[in-house]
Parts: sequence; C-alpha cells; structure tokens
Amino acid sequence: MTKTKSNQGVQTAEPSGSRRLTKKEYDGELRRLQVELVQLEEWIRVEGLRVVVIFEGRDTAGKGGMIKRITTLLNPRVVKVVALPAPTERERTQWYFQRYVPHLPAAGEMVLFDRSWYNRAGVERVMGFCTQGEYEEFMRSCPQLERMLISSGIVLIKYWLSVSDEEQERRFLARIGDSSKRWKLSPMDLQSRARWVDYSEAKDQMFAYTDIKEAPWYVIETDNKRSAHLNLISHLLSLIPYQALPQEHIKLPPRQERAYVRPPKNVQGTLVPVRYQVEATGRGGA
Repeated sequence: MTKTKSNQGVQTAEPSGSRRLTKKEYDGELRRLQVELVQLEEWIRVEGLRVVVIFEGRDTAGKGGMIKRITTLLNPRVVKVVALPAPTERERTQWYFQRYVPHLPAAGEMVLFDRSWYNRAGVERVMGFCTQGEYEEFMRSCPQLERMLISSGIVLIKYWLSVSDEEQERRFLARIGDSSKRWKLSPMDLQSRARWVDYSEAKDQMFAYTDIKEAPWYVIETDNKRSAHLNLISHLLSLIPYQALPQEHIKLPPRQERAYVRPPKNVQGTLVPVRYQVEATGRGGA
C-alpha cells in the first residue's frame, strides 16, 4: 500500500459563531441537548430507523465519557453501547467483520460502538496483531462494507476524537496518580503513548482509505472535554432529521384495593443496615 504524508496543523483560533460558556451554562446546555437526544431516540424508535455511531480516537481522548453523556437519559433498549473485548481464538479465524455484524441495529435501534472494526487499522496494525495482508484486505474491503450498510438503509456516522500529545500525557499522568483511575491504564494504553508516531501514521493511512463520501470521518477536538461534549452531541443531532413527537397522555390508575393483610416487614428478607440518613422529599415504599 502506498504511504501518504500528513501535516497536522494546530488550530488556535475559535471558530466564528462559537462562544465561551461558564460551567453552569455548560450544564444547562448539556441537559438541553440530552433532552433533544431523547426526542431523537423516540423518532428512531417510532420511524424504525437503524443508526450506527462509531467512536474512535487515541487512548484518553474521551470516548467513554462522550458516550456516557449521550446515553445519560436514553433507553438502553433502544440505544445500545457495544464495547467488544479482544477477539477469542475462534473469532480470530472468522471473517474479520463477523464479530461486529451481530451487534448491528434492528429497526428502531441506535448502536454506539466504543471502538469498532477500525481496531484493525489502528491497534492491530501498530502492535502486529494482524498480518500485512490482513491489514491491506481490511483497507480495501472496509469502504465496500460501509457502502453496503448504507445502501441497506443503515445510518452510519463515524467520529474521531482527537487529543493533542500534551493533553494525552497530562491525562495519562493523572490516571497514574489517581488510584480510582488506575484501572483505565493497560499495557496497551502505555504502548499507544510509546508509539505515538506509529499510531499517527496508522490513523493518517486509515483516513486516506476510509474517509469516503458516503461515510465521512467527523473529527472532534477533545482537549477541552466539555466543549467536545456539546460540539459532538449538537453535531450528531444535526445529522439525523427528526421531529419532537407528541407524547401520549398518561393517567395514573388508582391503586388496587382488596382485603389482604401483609406480613410485617421484619420477617420479609434481611434489611440492609441504615448507615446514612439523607434529607429527601419522598418516602420509601414496599
């Protein structure tokens, strides 16, 4: 395969039309966008759409946090998150895309891939987990597969979360110094740092072959995570035409009334010790 060279420019100026938000304003705008996502979810369910959103990027770019903000208010029966582990020995002998196909959406579903089939173009390529022939076959067949998915009616959206060298180093050091975040570090993560240039070249090659008109790559700068959350969610909402559907009127039915004497609570199971008392507006029940 022919190698391509890429010159990465640094964007410093704020784009026209953008404005700085305070933390309070960020929280309010995020909540508004999350409510919009609920409306999009309902539109997908009612209209029977099939949506796939791919999240790729370097380690620490914020893929998990981004997906968490997207799914906060959504129904997991409609919007599913797929984060596959390393392939098994059997899966390694299958057609490469085979392990991903069962997770594609049915009508009325949206699937968010936290990393995807692009593992072959990134970590597998850099770490030598695939042969040169397997890598080249992936680069040839991936655009064909994606065109097939789109022609079948699937809405395919691909995001690359971009993080700078300096910010990635800061985030890695923060994880190392925080025992609650150490689980996020793996030997593979550290290798991604050690092989920064190799991963850069792999990403550039991946874009050269798979940034196709039918399924382009959308790049989100994530050095500022809060800005990235708002920018990506608002962009995602703009890609799928939807309408706010009228909500069905729901009336709470009266509680059933009939003669029945319940046993005391202290003979039903083992109560969890009360170690905290927090002021609340409601009361516990059955």
